[in-house]
Amino acid sequence: MKRLFVYIILILQIMSIAYAYKPDSLFLYSDSFVKIKRPWRAALECVGLNTAVWAFDSYVMNQNYAKISLNTINRNISNGFVWDNDNFSTNLLSHPYMGSIYFNAARSNGLSFWESVPFPFAGSLMWEFIAESEPPAINDFLSTSFGGVALGEVTNRLSSLLLDDSKRGTERFFREFASALISPARGLNRLIDGDAWKVRQNRYKYNDPGDLPIKFGITTGDRYMVDDNSFFRESNTPYLEFDIVYGDPLSNTTNQPFDYFKLNSVFNLGGNQPMVGSINLTAKILGHCFEPITGHKVMLGLFQHFDYYDSGLLIKESKKIPFKISEAAALGIGMIYQYPRTNKITIKQSSFLNAVLLGGALTDYYNVIDRNYNMGSGYSIKTNTSIDFGKYGNFELNLMDYRIYTWKGYEDKDLAKVDPLHLNAQGDKSNVNLVIINPTIGISLDSALRLTLGLFYYFRNTHYIYHEDIFFRTFEIRFGLKYSF
Repeated sequence: MKRLFVYIILILQIMSIAYAYKPDSLFLYSDSFVKIKRPWRAALECVGLNTAVWAFDSYVMNQNYAKISLNTINRNISNGFVWDNDNFSTNLLSHPYMGSIYFNAARSNGLSFWESVPFPFAGSLMWEFIAESEPPAINDFLSTSFGGVALGEVTNRLSSLLLDDSKRGTERFFREFASALISPARGLNRLIDGDAWKVRQNRYKYNDPGDLPIKFGITTGDRYMVDDNSFFRESNTPYLEFDIVYGDPLSNTTNQPFDYFKLNSVFNLGGNQPMVGSINLTAKILGHCFEPITGHKVMLGLFQHFDYYDSGLLIKESKKIPFKISEAAALGIGMIYQYPRTNKITIKQSSFLNAVLLGGALTDYYNVIDRNYNMGSGYSIKTNTSIDFGKYGNFELNLMDYRIYTWKGYEDKDLAKVDPLHLNAQGDKSNVNLVIINPTIGISLDSALRLTLGLFYYFRNTHYIYHEDIFFRTFEIRFGLKYSF
């Protein structure tokens, strides 16, 4: 009887699997029929990446921080974390990108989202305590791990949009090459496994736009950036902007982490501004959709956020940088509300409240080694109102309010007598309120092309404990031409 029971259960399991099987699954790379989990190979790749970067820094670049020994490792473990003084882009963009490679080493070896999460944490710990002689940085650990998860899953899914195992020849090469640029760890594993050139006629899809619709937008134009709120002290910077809306937030068709995310990134193409101007990511971790009233759609959920704004001096004569804002590690609740469509007009309202584990903001006083910004934790509030007028165009209003508290200041120390590598300060002891107000208008020229006009107001009010408070404001205007597909 016991054996018969086991057989019945086995038959039912086989039937359920057969019923769930689809020739073209939603995501081939995570489908149980083709997925082989290789966690140890993923771990080996993370160790190999750290070793390769360390060897390059030590033997090619001859960097002092890469001169490690058992003594430096023991000292790092004994002394623990500090706050370091690397520049803004290194701490709050390069480290999250490194974390994304750790994450995708696991993701591309068959592990699920949640199974891949520990890898950027572990990879960062190895680097901080073993691969550098400098004290391990707590800010690097937070930005690499949390930021790595956010950028990792996004790049993993974006690379899937390019992959198609039914293609051959030149098209196949460029698809694989572009996918590898977006997710290098995945590109490496596709080469190792031979997937980069295998041709399949069945189960070759990596994304189903029917279940997860994707909208792309590319905008090119000019940023008229004003110095110190003075209209005639300006800098013109050409830019390229990418918008991606992945998935439908008001559908319960799928409910996996990052089945919905919204990504905006701006790249400066000249002038004296940093190449990466901004990155804004909002991604659903979990959520539920419902209709409280017929025609009114609502989604409530938990979201992960990654925000990064960077700028440099606009003109040589100025001594003021307009803004630096970061939300490298942030989680919070959110709501997306869509009103019933009337006269071909669609109105959506999104609101988010986040806990910021690690954030950064421009400072007026702290300037040690490469750092001219404070770090800390706090919260943020964001809202987006979107009105789509169909064939005529659209209007959006974005409001972002960041509050960053810098708890661990340096003012009780004599900087002339302190090794800056061991200063261990978040910056000026302070709290900063950062507000961005951004109305944007789009005017349709045809079904895919729009003229865009965006206005960005930046307000920073910083209360310093040991210095004079500073209130700073400025703005920029963006003119662009947007192509959507």
